[in-house]
Amino acid sequence: MSKRRNVTYKDSGVDITANDKLVELIKPVVRRTYGPRVMGRHGGFAGMFRLDYREDLFRRNYKEPVLVGCTDGVGTKLLLARDSGHFDSIGMDLVAMNVNDMLTCGAEPLFFLDYVAVHRLDPAWVASIVESIAAGCREAECALLGGETAEMPDLYPKGDFDLAGFAIGVVERTKVIDGSEIAPGDVVIGLPSSGVHSNGLTLARKLVFQQAKLKYDSVVPQLGCAVGDELLKPTRIYVRSVLSLLHRYRVKRIIRGMAHITGGGLPGNLVRVLPEGVSAVLDTRTWVVPPVFRFLQSLGVKRDEMFRVFNMGIGYVIVARAAFANTIIGHFRRRRLDALVIGRIRKGSTGVELR
Repeated sequence: MSKRRNVTYKDSGVDITANDKLVELIKPVVRRTYGPRVMGRHGGFAGMFRLDYREDLFRRNYKEPVLVGCTDGVGTKLLLARDSGHFDSIGMDLVAMNVNDMLTCGAEPLFFLDYVAVHRLDPAWVASIVESIAAGCREAECALLGGETAEMPDLYPKGDFDLAGFAIGVVERTKVIDGSEIAPGDVVIGLPSSGVHSNGLTLARKLVFQQAKLKYDSVVPQLGCAVGDELLKPTRIYVRSVLSLLHRYRVKRIIRGMAHITGGGLPGNLVRVLPEGVSAVLDTRTWVVPPVFRFLQSLGVKRDEMFRVFNMGIGYVIVARAAFANTIIGHFRRRRLDALVIGRIRKGSTGVELR
């Protein structure tokens, strides 16, 4: 009988030392997202975060705090990043998909957790993804409190990976925004998207790479850039601009409801915050649909399907009292967001009508 060779974990496809190297690489990146409420040290079994704190300079106390939790991924945008080899913005998408959702409740993002699963752990490559996640957290002003990196060669084929994000936020119970106060006469204000964001990429990839036979670096004149670069533009994070507006009106309830325009487009997301007995009528002539959507439509998609799948240039929607519309629009335009009234609320069966 031949002598058995000692088998290591690395022989089975998992390199523990690579994970240790990754932890050291991302430590300074993660710490740059920390604020005074983060406790404990990097690399522990769990992250700790103080909800209330009393330091005079950073005092923050809640009377009736409501915790808000979100989890999401970035869909098949991962495949576009994988196939192109561009990973420097996909983490920002991951953060945006979560914090923009919780923002619709009026919540302030507190901290973020990430899960990265890979076929083979390349510390430098995964660190670049974590760096983009940290950049998104800094933009959203939340801490990257922890995460998990899983190396699973038996589950993920070579080159494949997956991302998931988890965000926790807080809002005072009396300040929760849930759409219940939306009433006829309110206006619908749209905030521009930065592009396709992180929804509809399965259709976009089919149109661009299978149907039109384009490559990632194919320059499309009407886009003014490579089509792959356009599709990989990171999802806009609306946290700072929206929270600064909410903080201006601590007594008046001028914001009735908010919606993050993701899968389902304007009709499928705005309806989620409308109470019974009211509908939203949107005038699609009030904003200019960005070139990327006109290009995708030209590849063989009907208008109704475009609005059902993509954000069509409006990434976030606010339903507000009509008397404050100009003030709200001015607030966002000072922050270089071209907000505009795109519709109104009227009495009727709950739904969204596009005109």
